[in-house]
Amino acid sequence: MSLQNFRAADPPVGVRRSHPGRFLAAAGLAAIAAMVLPAPLAHADTVDVKCSVPDLVAAVNRANSSPGPDTLRLARKCTYRLVTPDPANSSSGLPAITSDITIEGKGATITRARSAPEFRILFVDDAGTLKLNKTTISGGAAPDCPNFPGGGAYGGGISSLGTLTVRHSRVVNNTAESSVFAEGGGIESGNAEGVGAATLEDTEISKNTAVYNGDVQSSAAGGGVLNNGPLTVERTRFTNNAVRVTENTDSLALGAAAAFFAQTTIRDSLISGNSSTAPGGTARGALNNSATVTVTDTVIRDNTASAPGGTANGGAAGNGGTLSLTRTRVIGNHATAPAGGTVTGGAISLGPEGALALNSSTVRGNTASAPGGTARGGGISNDLGGTVTTERSQISNNTANAPDGGTARGGGIFNAVGSTTLNRSAVTENRAGDGGGIFEESGTVTLNDTEVKRNRPNNCAPPNSVPGCVG
Repeated sequence: MSLQNFRAADPPVGVRRSHPGRFLAAAGLAAIAAMVLPAPLAHADTVDVKCSVPDLVAAVNRANSSPGPDTLRLARKCTYRLVTPDPANSSSGLPAITSDITIEGKGATITRARSAPEFRILFVDDAGTLKLNKTTISGGAAPDCPNFPGGGAYGGGISSLGTLTVRHSRVVNNTAESSVFAEGGGIESGNAEGVGAATLEDTEISKNTAVYNGDVQSSAAGGGVLNNGPLTVERTRFTNNAVRVTENTDSLALGAAAAFFAQTTIRDSLISGNSSTAPGGTARGALNNSATVTVTDTVIRDNTASAPGGTANGGAAGNGGTLSLTRTRVIGNHATAPAGGTVTGGAISLGPEGALALNSSTVRGNTASAPGGTARGGGISNDLGGTVTTERSQISNNTANAPDGGTARGGGIFNAVGSTTLNRSAVTENRAGDGGGIFEESGTVTLNDTEVKRNRPNNCAPPNSVPGCVG
């Protein structure tokens, strides 16, 4: 059952109130009886949870029913193996989080048994707050509900409409698979109205998958994470996550590592080895951005977007929003479209309203490959009217190739319709069939104190299209 608009029913809540002492003076009795004294502030409770699933379920239910924040301390390195879903919410293994709960994992794992029916591990209601520390969430499988209004599968490991904080934890080997559409193989945060916020710190998001397996056009998005609400990411690793769609359905595989539909900040993180696959459809990079995303001191490397006979947009990122990269390295990413497909951006591809800012950053060693087809922009493709601005950045050793009779243009940058302004930057040692450094089909490319050199077979094409570019 889809939980995009689901709200778990609030459990009974016990209210603690003070009881005033009895006064014997008859004259004041009526006045005192009419007074309403405030309840004392609810205090935080800490509970040690035995290495037992029933004990964990009972602890969550008690925490939901008590006022104030609660901390559940799991048994050290215990594996809580869930066999059946929660009776009140068959889409999740544990009771929905409806209050303020901290789970101190102490190295414990909460997982779904392989023989169990499909359910995610955790759901945070819009009234809930979950802080997850030193815990592994694994084996979750968001159920597919094709007949439920809205349908789809959301959040294979965790789905949150409330406030979610994950620290020093692992979200691994979870899946959202659907015949309608799939979102957030590892974590889904927030809903379409922007309700819900998440924070990831010192956490591993790995080997999660979002899969669309239907037979009409649809999508899978956010193999690791999909966010519809504000998201903050620090010192976190997104590795080996995937999105896949059914071949030849013209479907979209978006953001193998993460898909952003709300404001996101990423710092000091690694995004590596993620893959988006859409045979005959559209595959869009490790990151799919439709919002405002700020990335600082991060490495985005060795990610792949593959669309045989279709379109691949950016091995590292497909950007239809505003993407700012500062002191960030985008290296060794690949966008491929064999069998006569189209590739835009071996590293980064911009949509018609996309804006990309590179500040003291590097785009290096990325490849756009389209045997028998069209490859545009080994490093960056700005071919639909977006805006690119660089400051003290390097675009080097990128390649656009299209063997078997295809067309490859713009080894470093391909520009059409939109505008690209390079300030105090360098475009060097890139390769393509034409426009080894920069190919300007239309739009404007402006060089301010920027070197374009040692590109093959030429630096800029067509001749004289880029003022200040020689050869």
